[in-house]
Amino acid sequence: MTDRTTYVSLAGLRVRGWSDAMVSEMLGQADVQGRDPRRWSLAPVRLYLLARVEAVERTPEFAASAEAAGRAGAASLLAAERRRRAVLAAIRAEPIEVPRLPAAELERRAVRHRHLLGARGPGGLTAGAMVRWQVGYLRHALSRYDTLLDDLYGDTGRAEAERLLRRRVYEAIAAAYPHLAHECRRRAAVER
Repeated sequence: MTDRTTYVSLAGLRVRGWSDAMVSEMLGQADVQGRDPRRWSLAPVRLYLLARVEAVERTPEFAASAEAAGRAGAASLLAAERRRRAVLAAIRAEPIEVPRLPAAELERRAVRHRHLLGARGPGGLTAGAMVRWQVGYLRHALSRYDTLLDDLYGDTGRAEAERLLRRRVYEAIAAAYPHLAHECRRRAAVER
């Protein structure tokens, strides 16, 4: 059994400012390696002697590596911020073209779209339900604009870009069909 106060895990090293490359380059193999009996994982737990870690942290090589890793991290954050700004600018600049349909055709397509989604027959159809269906159909018809978000998959700013795009789509629907404006505002508020 090892004394946990004299060892540092890989996660503990990261908290102390170590990158994975620094660990493999400066510390090499772990001092203790095995399975963690408290977790159901096949991934090995690697522990490094705290005294050895502290000795390496006092060297000038560690200071230089930590500084370089900090610069690389800052450059990565800067690049992510540039991508986020570029996507937001593209969303703001992209004209959103809403299909203009006669009222009867929009209703027909909204009902058909609703049935394709698996809804039952339109028994007890109210005016409010038809408005919701029409906005739903138009939102679906404009889903091609979602490709503007492709450069932000999993990156910082995706939620902000999605909100901006959704708001612009609902604003475009409301401008094209003023009788749907209230429902568009309601959906935008709910999805915010």
